[in-house]
Amino acid sequence: MKAAFLIPLLAALWPAHAPAEGVAGDFDYYVLSLGWQPGWCRATGDRRDARDCNPGSGRDFVVHGLWPQHERGWPDHCATDERDPSRRDTQAMADLMAPGLALYQWRKHGRCSGLSAAGYYAALREAAEAVRIPAPFDDLPRDITLPPAVVEDAFIEANPGLTPDGITVTCKEGALAEVRICLTRDLEPRPCAPDARRDCSRSRVLMEKIR
Repeated sequence: MKAAFLIPLLAALWPAHAPAEGVAGDFDYYVLSLGWQPGWCRATGDRRDARDCNPGSGRDFVVHGLWPQHERGWPDHCATDERDPSRRDTQAMADLMAPGLALYQWRKHGRCSGLSAAGYYAALREAAEAVRIPAPFDDLPRDITLPPAVVEDAFIEANPGLTPDGITVTCKEGALAEVRICLTRDLEPRPCAPDARRDCSRSRVLMEKIR
């Protein structure tokens, strides 16, 4: 096969959402990821005896990360001159996420922000604290199944400025996994690029009750 035909073929086969080798600070917008904690506990946390999954923990949507994103694809594990956060820095994030997760998010995504570790954590905190969790989901008393669009609509109603093209839901094994909200570099709501839109194609998803 001639190279002139091979190159377009490879480009067509390469996933549109594949991560790209990144340069720190070179990205277009952020995705704020909020995980449904009961679903994570069922799928992963219970096997790890995670403390956040204990009965009475009362966790609903929790911060997973703040991810620099390109209009197509995303960077990760970027080279940066910024130092990794100290243990004290990651421990200070414990009210939002486990310190180990805070370190992982910095190494994979935060280094691509062009910010220092402290600056990245401050941006992550600002983004997370600006989002209001819809009332129907902050104390779910029993398991329910519902269309993913219901979750999106509830977030849009609770957060003026969010639009249908600026939020997406992901699912795993038939259960709600995450809500992802697209933000400008200044942390204002914006439309998601096509490869960051609705990842859950199921007509209904399970939301486990709050523990």
